[in-house]
Amino acid sequence: MSGTNRAMRIGQPRVALVDPHTNTDSADLLSVRWALYDPLVTRTGPATFAPALASAWSCAPDARTWTVQLGTAAFSDGAQLTPADVVASLRRVSDPALGGEMATAGVLAGYLGDARIEPHGRDAVRIVTAEPMADLLDLLADIAITRAGDASIGSGPFTLAESGDGRLTLVANPRHWRGEPPVAQVHFAQMPSSEQRVEALVRGDVDIISGVAAHDRAMLEAGGNLRVTATPGSLCVIFMLNCAAGVCADARVRQALNHALDVERIIAVAAGGAAQRTNGPLTTLHAGYDSAVVPYQHDPERARALLATAGYPDGLDLTIDLPTRLPDEAPLLGLLLEEQLAVCGVRVTLRSHPDRLAYAHMVRNKQIADGCCFDSSPISTYRVLREKLHSGHRGPWWQGYRNPQVDALLDQATRTTDDAQRNALYRQVSRSVHADAPWLFLYAPYILHGVGPRLPNWNPGLNGVLRFAPQ
Repeated sequence: MSGTNRAMRIGQPRVALVDPHTNTDSADLLSVRWALYDPLVTRTGPATFAPALASAWSCAPDARTWTVQLGTAAFSDGAQLTPADVVASLRRVSDPALGGEMATAGVLAGYLGDARIEPHGRDAVRIVTAEPMADLLDLLADIAITRAGDASIGSGPFTLAESGDGRLTLVANPRHWRGEPPVAQVHFAQMPSSEQRVEALVRGDVDIISGVAAHDRAMLEAGGNLRVTATPGSLCVIFMLNCAAGVCADARVRQALNHALDVERIIAVAAGGAAQRTNGPLTTLHAGYDSAVVPYQHDPERARALLATAGYPDGLDLTIDLPTRLPDEAPLLGLLLEEQLAVCGVRVTLRSHPDRLAYAHMVRNKQIADGCCFDSSPISTYRVLREKLHSGHRGPWWQGYRNPQVDALLDQATRTTDDAQRNALYRQVSRSVHADAPWLFLYAPYILHGVGPRLPNWNPGLNGVLRFAPQ
């Protein structure tokens, strides 16, 4: 598609205008957010960033003092970006009272709530964190900068023209600091069912659909003029194990459970083959991912031997909590887990939880049984490891895992301003976590989009977020 007189039509499971500072990892919501707003920096890959509203930045050797230089940009109402706008946005997003999806309210308060954030001259901002935070850019890339006093006003490549009844119409922002986008309009339509989205794409009513089911991929690609993109994602589907109490407090049991699983079969059955197997707590999109780590091999005999060594020669009983959605395949995963672990004498009891928000609070409150199905979604390595695995911080999703060496490496990483050295530390952490097996490591689903014939060269952005303007 070329020219500025063209409109792009999108069908998504979810279309909504949510508060730009609400914590979310939903690609559908972020596609709307990053059309209307800009961050200070744009993430271009694992631990790599490019200027956005910030033209330059520096971090002092203490890994606490950051200076962010602002470029020239205007909001959609014509007002020029100022340091006061950035300060207001960063303070607002770190307000513990600000909402978040699936029990994530107040998560960023744990990072920036105690920071000193203030204008630094006429065109810069100084951020001094309470503790070393060499990965601050990992957070800033996910924070929308809004007009001070009115969070509805952004500086993004598009502005809101119409909204209502599950539909949004955005129009190109002629004032955008990168120049006017090549697309004149973007129309988002909420289409909750997969069948509805597929039919709309086949009819030509939309140009792009998100949330393509793996079983629809072959049918769409067989259509000749349609295609399906498969984008690696940062979300990984796992079972977090209760490392604080019960049978899974023993690392040998956790290792045995990982060896008992035929993950390739699980991917084929539960994800339709549209996933990458994970070898630890990180995906290929994360800084510190170590491709040299070999995933746990399916080896029931070794699993039984480890269980015997741990004192369970006749197997053991395991109670697993499951949501009914997010991940949507969780009930099926529970059945596969029950079937495969039974071969090694592990008797699984599944507890289903239909209220997903209550389930998230249960996990956050560390009230799981022996394990729980979960989807770990932040693209920030810093957040994943701190919130789920650092026993000193005992973050929202931490489930009792303790390894003093891992804690020390993570603390060292927060003080290490050299990117290569910090990523090397994260690789050490990834290897240690793999060996300790605090989770059942499963897979990272591909993010599938259906694309119509008008967009032969279009592809989604990083982590499946739709982008309609140059980055």
